[in-house]
Amino acid sequence: MRIDAHQHFWQYNPIRDAWMTKEMSVIRKDFLPDDLQPLLLKNNIDGCVAVQAAQSEEETEFLLGLAYQHPFIKGVVGWVNLKNPNLSEHLSWFSQFKILKGFRHIVQSETEGFLLDKKFIKGITELSNLNFTYDILVYPHQLKETIEFIRLFPNQKFVIDHLAKPYIKSGNIDDWKRAISLCASFENVSCKISGLVTEADWLNWKREDFTSYLDVAIEQFGPKRLIYGSDWPVCLVAASYEQQLNLTEEYLNKLSVSEKTLIMGENAISFYNL
Repeated sequence: MRIDAHQHFWQYNPIRDAWMTKEMSVIRKDFLPDDLQPLLLKNNIDGCVAVQAAQSEEETEFLLGLAYQHPFIKGVVGWVNLKNPNLSEHLSWFSQFKILKGFRHIVQSETEGFLLDKKFIKGITELSNLNFTYDILVYPHQLKETIEFIRLFPNQKFVIDHLAKPYIKSGNIDDWKRAISLCASFENVSCKISGLVTEADWLNWKREDFTSYLDVAIEQFGPKRLIYGSDWPVCLVAASYEQQLNLTEEYLNKLSVSEKTLIMGENAISFYNL
């Protein structure tokens, strides 16, 4: 089974979605399941995982509603306030929704020290108790803190989104490579091959721009801990759905059929318990 393990839905709100700049005008509109399903069918993708794009429990409920209406949505990664002193009550409520697989916070927008905040750490502890996954969304400069963070939770299932957004446009790879390699040394940490086109030159990227970064991902995480995701519709600022998919699949053609099958779906099924 082929799974797109990272995509988003939203009804565009210019205030809430202020992160979408004028240069991102192509995505400043609604994107809903009826927009994605034809793309999945066309590209032989059997299902997807919808990931939060807004920091509210309303966002989680919105995604759950879509998932229960559209069976091709196999899982949801939502948002919950992990610093909430009443978090256990909220998680208890959310645990009834079996299609809700885990949570994410947009840590890339937070200040230094966010991941190591005592309240946040306590929240992550409660996630593992209920077998929820956690998606780590950070920039390369936050990986040092990320390493300290994941070291605290050897039994929590983590996945790093978008290879931690390496600086593909500038070609600066060394610092990112050292840090992402340390992240990969923890066996409970997986990584998503997703969101790469938006870290490159949106208008002038070429396939070769990504090779060295994907080489690091394969070398460090191996085929059993890498998960494919499109990052649709965010990817549209730099590439069509087919372009980002072809970019990944052409690179993976150097692997065996079984290894490619793992990355293109089986790892997502295992990680998120789809």
